[in-house]
Amino acid sequence: MNWNPGKYDQHARFVSDLGMPVVELLQPRPGERILDLGCGDGALTQKLIEIGCEVTGVDASRQMVAAALRRGIDARVMDGHTLTFADAFDAVFSNAALHWMKEPDRVIAGVWRALKKPGRFVGEFGGLGNVDKLHRALLEAISMRGIPPGDVDPWFFPSPDEYRDKLVSAGFSVDSIELVDRPTPLPTGVAGWIEAVAHPFLAVVEPEERGALIREVEDRVRPLLCNDGVWFADYVRLRFSASVQG
Repeated sequence: MNWNPGKYDQHARFVSDLGMPVVELLQPRPGERILDLGCGDGALTQKLIEIGCEVTGVDASRQMVAAALRRGIDARVMDGHTLTFADAFDAVFSNAALHWMKEPDRVIAGVWRALKKPGRFVGEFGGLGNVDKLHRALLEAISMRGIPPGDVDPWFFPSPDEYRDKLVSAGFSVDSIELVDRPTPLPTGVAGWIEAVAHPFLAVVEPEERGALIREVEDRVRPLLCNDGVWFADYVRLRFSASVQG
């Protein structure tokens, strides 16, 4: 999947800026080895390094990994479904990435292998109901163009019970898991958000049709997500902490 780090920084920097609660849940300690799964451009990875952790970042996007490398981060191109580490990290950390990985059982199994025992897995990502209004509008716009939405939809937004069951089945103990409602202002509106975050929906239509698709989505959600000219996204995050014993 192609990502544009410049557009992401312009339109969606809030994603990493709002990630500190999950860093606090991780409770990183100096000297720990941590895997940042879906590190993006490394903004939160840098925070862990500043604490004194030894951090490796992985991301499926070459463009994002290149941006992380420019920060001086040990970052590698790697699909979260096929992690290659074994008994290597004290913790695996992930922010705003796991909902892009649509085979969660493979991801969780790879995390379990990557962890030393004992170890912990802490993350936050889109949960049940995340960007529901925007998501529905995008799926409807795609469907109206004769494109099966199921072939395009890039996201996995589970309930706490669904994700808890997957963690437990893989051998984790779940210490906490919850949905967090987080309505979030969009600094460049719905159009900027779609270009930066929902670009898979644009990729399946012809370039000359993309502007019309964005306008249709804006029209659908304006009564719901625009207040006095300020756009919001109806974010719902699934935040969890899990551990595996020695």
